[in-house]
Amino acid sequence: MPDQIMVRERYGESGIRIVFGDIIDEVTHEMVRRFFLHFTSLNISGVVDVIPSFRTCLIHFNNDLIRYDELCELIDTTEADGKNIVLPDVRRLEIPVRYGGDYGPDMDFVCSYSGLTREEVIEIHCASIYRVHAIGFMPGFPYLGPLDKRLYVPRQATPVLKVPQGSVGIAQLQTGIYPFESPAGWRIIGRTMIRLFDYTKPPFSVLSFGDTVRFIRA
Repeated sequence: MPDQIMVRERYGESGIRIVFGDIIDEVTHEMVRRFFLHFTSLNISGVVDVIPSFRTCLIHFNNDLIRYDELCELIDTTEADGKNIVLPDVRRLEIPVRYGGDYGPDMDFVCSYSGLTREEVIEIHCASIYRVHAIGFMPGFPYLGPLDKRLYVPRQATPVLKVPQGSVGIAQLQTGIYPFESPAGWRIIGRTMIRLFDYTKPPFSVLSFGDTVRFIRA
């Protein structure tokens, strides 16, 4: 792990946020992933949940089972010990996507805003390998990046009320997939038929923090 300062921040009565720098890149992601995997492997009594994200880990704990200062000591030890662990191989997944038309109602806007043709948008979107930087917004929703700068588009000024399950969206320098029918503020350019989240099949979410994703044209 690169020599970079880790900052602890109190997060309410029962939370601690660990911040790894102020830049979102592969180096920071590796630090977050390394800490997350090592810390969760310790199965510390009183730790309720650990949520990794772009450059942070949020730790929720039970005050009745572990004190704040005790947990801080364990966090510092974990950060030091975690520098020497060997990270497991990253999972690599391919997601087939049907682009444009009824599947991607915002494709025309993306083409107009970017100056690219429909084929160019699809080729660029499929060319990158995306990192799952976080799971959030709804169960199983992956925040994927970085998106090629040529596909930069703003979010919807007013979110649409409903997009279908599996809708693939882009916004700013991120892309993502809506696991359920829901409101959406991102520009929808396609749809996958893969079910990303299933309550009946553990571990429920197809994608996890740290995975890599490549889109392929269906």
